Amino acid sequence: MQKHTYNAIGLMSGTSLDGLDIAFCKFELLSNQKWEWEVLNFDTKPYPEDMKSKLSESIKLNGLDLNILDVALGRWMGEAVKEFITENKLKVDFVASHGHTVFHVPENHLTLQIGNPNFIHAITGCPVISDFRTLDIAKGGQGAPLVPIGDALLFNEYDFCINLGGIANLSYQNEENERIAYDICACNILLNRLANLKDLEYDDKGLIAKSGEVINSLLGVWNEFSFLKKKSPKSLGIEQIEPDILSKIDQSKYSLEDMLATAVEHIATQIHDVLVSAKKGGKVLLTGGGAFNHFLIERLQSKLDHNFEFVVADQKIVNYKEALIFAFLGVLNVRNEWNTLASVTGAHSNTVSGQKLGDI
Repeated sequence: MQKHTYNAIGLMSGTSLDGLDIAFCKFELLSNQKWEWEVLNFDTKPYPEDMKSKLSESIKLNGLDLNILDVALGRWMGEAVKEFITENKLKVDFVASHGHTVFHVPENHLTLQIGNPNFIHAITGCPVISDFRTLDIAKGGQGAPLVPIGDALLFNEYDFCINLGGIANLSYQNEENERIAYDICACNILLNRLANLKDLEYDDKGLIAKSGEVINSLLGVWNEFSFLKKKSPKSLGIEQIEPDILSKIDQSKYSLEDMLATAVEHIATQIHDVLVSAKKGGKVLLTGGGAFNHFLIERLQSKLDHNFEFVVADQKIVNYKEALIFAFLGVLNVRNEWNTLASVTGAHSNTVSGQKLGDI
C-alpha cells in the first residue's frame, strides 16, 4: 500500500551560483487527491570560493577535471545535507537532488548535472534520487523545464508561474488544459554578471539599474538573440547565453549603470511578450532571486495592463520553490507517477524521471 505522507529534502544548485538550496518538505496526499505541502526547514549553503570558481568555469574543464569536480561537489553536498539533518533533528524519507548543470544541449541529446549522488547517499545514509533530465532527453524531449508539474499540482491557484532565476522561465495551463512551460531568457545570469563588474554579488533591489539609461543599440542586439525567436518547447543553457548575450557586455563602451538598465529592459520585454502571447490576463506568481529586484518588477508592471496581477511569493517560497519542487519530483518518482510532462519538454511521452540510490 502506498504512503500518503512524505518527508523529503530537495536540493537545488542554480546557474546563478548563489549556493546550494536545501529544503526539508512535508507532502500529504489528501482524500480529494490534492497535495498539501509545507517547507519545514530550509537553508542555503554558500559554495567555498574555490569551488564556486571551478563551477563557474566547469564548462571549460577537461574530462578528468570535470569528474574530479563532480566527486568534490557530491562530497561537499553530502556533508552539507548531513549537517542540515543533524542540526534540525530530521527524519528523512529521501533526498532529491537536481545537481549543478554544467551544460545542457538537448538538440545533441546531452545534459550534465554534477554533484555525484553516490557520495550524497554514502555520507548522509539517506536514499537519493537524482538525474531528472536524461530520460526525457532520450525520449526526444528538452529535459527541461522540470518545475511545471509542481506548478500544476502545488501552485494551481495561479494562472502563470514565472521563476526569475539565473534563467527566467514560464509555466501555465493552456486552453486545452495542457501544461506549457519553457525558458524565456537570461535573467540573473546576466544581471549578476554585470553587478560582479562592480565587485557586487547582485544589484540590490535593482537600484543601480534604475539609475541608468537604456542603451537602445545594445537592447536591440539582445532582443535579436536567436533563441527568443524559437517556438516552445525550448530550454536555454549557459553555452548559448555566453556568446550571444554575455559577450556583448563592454565596459569600454558603456557604463555599468546603463548596461544594467538595458538588461532589465530586455528581461521585462521578453517576459511581457510571452505573457501577452499566452493569455489576455491572469494572476502571475513570481519566484526566484529576481523577484527581489524591485526595478525589474516595476518595469514589468509598467509594460502590462491591469489584467495581469503580479504576486511576489513570500521570501521562503521565492528562495526555495525549486528545492521544494525537486523534493516533490522525488515524491512522484517514488509513487511511480509522471513527473516530467511531454507537453512541456516535447518528448514523445510523459516520464517518471530520476535514478534512485538506496531503498525507499
